[in-house]
Amino acid sequence: MKTLFPPYAHPSPSLELDADTWIVREHPGDRRTLHQSLGRIDLDWGSRSLADVLTDVDAWRADGVEGLFLDRAPAGSGGVGPVALTVRLAARRGLHRVVLNPGVPTHPLYRDLGVRICSFEGPWDAYQNWDGDGSRPGDGHIVHGVPPELLTAARRLMGRRGAGFGLATDLSPRRSVATSGRGAHAAE
Repeated sequence: MKTLFPPYAHPSPSLELDADTWIVREHPGDRRTLHQSLGRIDLDWGSRSLADVLTDVDAWRADGVEGLFLDRAPAGSGGVGPVALTVRLAARRGLHRVVLNPGVPTHPLYRDLGVRICSFEGPWDAYQNWDGDGSRPGDGHIVHGVPPELLTAARRLMGRRGAGFGLATDLSPRRSVATSGRGAHAAE
């Protein structure tokens, strides 16, 4: 399973990075690693203007990222058009690796876009109770707030649920690496 580190969970310095590790960067120019990186673009659930989104795409292209992490993406059928246009324009600019992160299962039309979809993002308690309805094998799962002693169990559960990429971390989006003073403890 590929490991994807969202902006709030940077890898621990002791973690060996490999070709199956993606690091999502918050802003162009903040590259901390020469490893595969995806530039984060906040779609604000589909409410950002296409012009603003494309400005972000161009900034990430100039930065040299390997792809894009379209965060807070819409999941309903009404958002497919703008997301599809963003994906096509990113591909024209050489950014072919795209991860769509609505954090929930999407309308089936999103599957035709040829991008990876993160169908779960949320706290450990919610993930344990999640039935996976609407998710497909290979989708991404980002599980935060996992008690450190349960990180390995969380990673195994992700595997049993068919996650193709993601992260189980003890951090949460509201507790950044800067405030915690350490890197993410991804389960091995």
